[in-house]
Parts: sequence; C-alpha cells; structure tokens
Amino acid sequence: MEKHLILRNAHENERKIIRDITIEAYAEYQAVMPLDFWTRYRHNLIVTLDGEGTFDQIVVEQNGSIIGSVSLYPPAADSYKGAAISIPYPEVRHLAVLLQARGQGIGTVLMKECERRARETGAQAIGLHTAEVMQTAIRMYERLGFVRTPETDFQPSEGVVVLGYRHTF
Repeated sequence: MEKHLILRNAHENERKIIRDITIEAYAEYQAVMPLDFWTRYRHNLIVTLDGEGTFDQIVVEQNGSIIGSVSLYPPAADSYKGAAISIPYPEVRHLAVLLQARGQGIGTVLMKECERRARETGAQAIGLHTAEVMQTAIRMYERLGFVRTPETDFQPSEGVVVLGYRHTF
C-alpha cells in the first residue's frame, strides 16, 4: 500500500470522523484509568472536539480517508477548562491515529506539522499534556525532543496527574 499522506486542516463536516477516531484511539486507556476519571475524560474529549474554539484541527489523510488528527491551540488558550495553568506557547492536544494505521509514523508526522505551524507563528516552543499511562505517546514525544515541565502539571481529580511537556526550538 502506498503511503501517500495529505496533511490539512479539517473540514467542518469531518468532526464526527475525528471524534470517532479520537475516542477509538483513547479507549485503550479506559482499562487503566479510574472509571470516574475515564467517564469525565471521554465526555471532555467529545465536548472539546465537537465544540467551537480557536485552534487548528489538523488531519492526515491516506488514500482519501482520515487516519489521524491533532489539535493545535494558540499560546495562553484556555485549552484545559478549569485547570489553573496558562501555557505561553502553542499546545498540542488530542493526538489520535487509527489503530490499524499505528506504527507507521503517522503520530510523528502530525507532531512535526504542529511544530512547523508553531514555528511559522514565531513561537519558540510547543507544549503538550499527557497522562502517565500513555507510555507509547510519551516515548514518541521524548524522541521528538519534548522534556518534562513539572511546573505545568495539574491534577484534574484525586490520584490523577496530567504531565506537562515542552519542546523548545
């Protein structure tokens, strides 16, 4: 199969596809997150992906089908409603790749596109938040040059810490 990839901004009528890919991609964490946290997390994913906001929704398409997506928020956006953090650089959220497309570098392609776009705006760094259970993602982020920023960690519920990372250009 040819690996011809197209990176682009998502179209409005693709929200359901992006939401479905994201929920499927994140469902593997249901078994390792506290149930009440997973329920809220899943709900927040849906609300955020279906909502309006000032962010780029980037998709990667292969052979005419969307196989992955990521959200890129501008600096200091209130991307984590209720969390007392303000990030002074663009923030990556909701990186998701179809299960059958994993292992092909699609996540890396999406992350590099976020970095390219951030640099284009003059940003000196890019950030993200992740959970400790997302070890495959953490390995990719660290391979791409992201380092831990504990000062941007936050705790959305008892026993759950969301880990901050930053990549400086």
